[in-house]
Amino acid sequence: MFNFGNNDAFTPIVGHSPALESVIRTAQIAAAADVHILIEGETGTGKELMAQALQKSSRRADKPFIIINCAALPEQLVESLMFGHEKGAFTGADERKDGYVQKAADGTLFLDEIGELPLSLQAKLLRFVENGECQRVGSHGHERVDVRILAATNHNLLKMMDEGKFRQDLFYRLSVVTLRLPNLHERRRDIPELANYFLQQAAQNNHTDACTFSTDAINQLKQYSWPGNIRELKNVCQHVSALLPSEIIHKDNLPLDIRECKPSTSTGYTLPEHGIDMEKLEIDLIKQALDYSGGNKSKAAKLLGLSRDAFLYRLKKHKL
Repeated sequence: MFNFGNNDAFTPIVGHSPALESVIRTAQIAAAADVHILIEGETGTGKELMAQALQKSSRRADKPFIIINCAALPEQLVESLMFGHEKGAFTGADERKDGYVQKAADGTLFLDEIGELPLSLQAKLLRFVENGECQRVGSHGHERVDVRILAATNHNLLKMMDEGKFRQDLFYRLSVVTLRLPNLHERRRDIPELANYFLQQAAQNNHTDACTFSTDAINQLKQYSWPGNIRELKNVCQHVSALLPSEIIHKDNLPLDIRECKPSTSTGYTLPEHGIDMEKLEIDLIKQALDYSGGNKSKAAKLLGLSRDAFLYRLKKHKL
């Protein structure tokens, strides 16, 4: 089990799967480095929760933390909302106002769904990211503001760059460190822990005793693909908690799409048409297991389904 040490900021991120622990280890180091960070992941994987943990464990923890949903910014006001405006800059601008950037001074600006930011504003954001300078709408001068940026996206920004929808220079400025949050189906071993956490949370909100999932229900939850990720699991827990408080939830009590999903018959591996290099594949898997386990050889061996002796033999064989 990963040891979070004295850094309590990341404890709200529930789970101990290797895929999650690897991201958290990187995040804990990056949080203290005060660099811009890009958080990637599908909808519902916990990008905002990760951003909050990064801010709380940084030197800016006691400073403003401003959250912006870039997809919800009205295009005609986006520049004013981001960088502020001067009095009289446009119709209705009756007074000088700060933008999100000024409000986040000395703190952290979380740009959620950064891929939705209009190209026109991406150029102005680039200038700010590069040298900390911004210009209010209606102003002829620039002002400097010290802000750390955390950006998040569920889009493939590399593909958007190829399509001319996202600036390459802005991408590399924002992604000094990139954290990719795993999908829930990549961390199925966390499902029981997450489910119990959400059931307890729902019980507190509803002022009832917590219900519990039976073994057959938990097994069925593990079979489901979870396209909505953790957010979808939370909604399911809230649903059963509201309808069956204080009871044991069986497989038949689950929503129809979950209880009717069938176990996958695939092993999850597909042989490429051009074949593979088994030695390179084995070396790569060993390195990944060591990375996930933080260098713990016993744990790495367990991840690969090997005995410790068999694992040590392969390390020696490949001179790792």
